[in-house]
Amino acid sequence: MRNRKAVTAVAFAVAAALALSACGSDGDKAGSTSIADVEASPKTKAATVLDQEFTKPDLVLTDTDGKKYDLREATKGKPTLIYFGYTNCPDVCPLTMSNISVAKRDLPEADQEKLQVVFVTTDPERDTPASLGTWLKAQDPSFVGLTGDFPAIQAAARQIGIGIEPATKEKDGTVVSMHGAQVVAFSPKTDGGYVLYGENTTAEEYAKDLPKLIKGENP
Repeated sequence: MRNRKAVTAVAFAVAAALALSACGSDGDKAGSTSIADVEASPKTKAATVLDQEFTKPDLVLTDTDGKKYDLREATKGKPTLIYFGYTNCPDVCPLTMSNISVAKRDLPEADQEKLQVVFVTTDPERDTPASLGTWLKAQDPSFVGLTGDFPAIQAAARQIGIGIEPATKEKDGTVVSMHGAQVVAFSPKTDGGYVLYGENTTAEEYAKDLPKLIKGENP
């Protein structure tokens, strides 16, 4: 994907629905498939800039304080990164959140306050508000964690091209959750999802792009 071109929101949604990372809670089941090879306009090294934005999901869930959180209202007019994952993930999820956290610390304090990072669990049965809050505080206390009804979460993820499936338990007791590993950046100007990042994006690459995402510019 890093040498390919940017894609439209529609094309990405179809491709990403087929690209799920399998995360086992004991680390033995981790693996991933690749996104379908689709082309459109030029892109940067880490970011895929869409020529058609995703509409921000109309999603109301429960935050780590046990309060209702309206995604559209809470993040309206703010630069926002949204990621779907779960706290028992042994690799991709914690690394992604850690990379964003490290990159965020390079921003001026005023920009750090503007940036909204929202982590939506794909495993709401185990990720309670309390456990999700504890996990996220180790990453960054300002990160928003959301849990709630799985069908609502799954539908919202699909609206922005992220495929997720219910967690399943293997015969050996391993719990496996299939979920897309993309981070979607929403513009503070349009509230549309216009930039995508894959699971291999580094902290340095996020740090390079965040100043532009804060302003709603293309990285």
